[in-house]
Amino acid sequence: MKLASIDVGLKRIGVAICLDGGIVLPQDAILRKNRNQAAKEINAFLKEWEIEKLIVGLPKGGSTQEEMERRIKHFVSLLELTIPVAYQDEQGSSFEAKALTMGDFKHKRDGRLDSVAAKIILERYLKL
Repeated sequence: MKLASIDVGLKRIGVAICLDGGIVLPQDAILRKNRNQAAKEINAFLKEWEIEKLIVGLPKGGSTQEEMERRIKHFVSLLELTIPVAYQDEQGSSFEAKALTMGDFKHKRDGRLDSVAAKIILERYLKL
């Protein structure tokens, strides 16, 4: 089954895919100008890769959990999905991504870190 995961942020959306049930690969992040543009780009990505299931990172715990969960679920509702969606705890994935990539590249705001976080979210989902 072809899977994709997204790590939805206010400025960037990290994206990762798994095409064979084993190796998860981070993809180019989507730089978010507005939610309609971002939703359109996610839809195009899912169609291009023929993704069969979307995994979405959701924060668990923390003071802003409810607000972020509401925003993320609203964003997902903007997607034109004909595939199932599963939510996966993303807590700490950004910190883990930063630790994993320390020294590999400068932590610019180009979305690479966000896509590594999406990779971690999808790997967590696959371990379930």
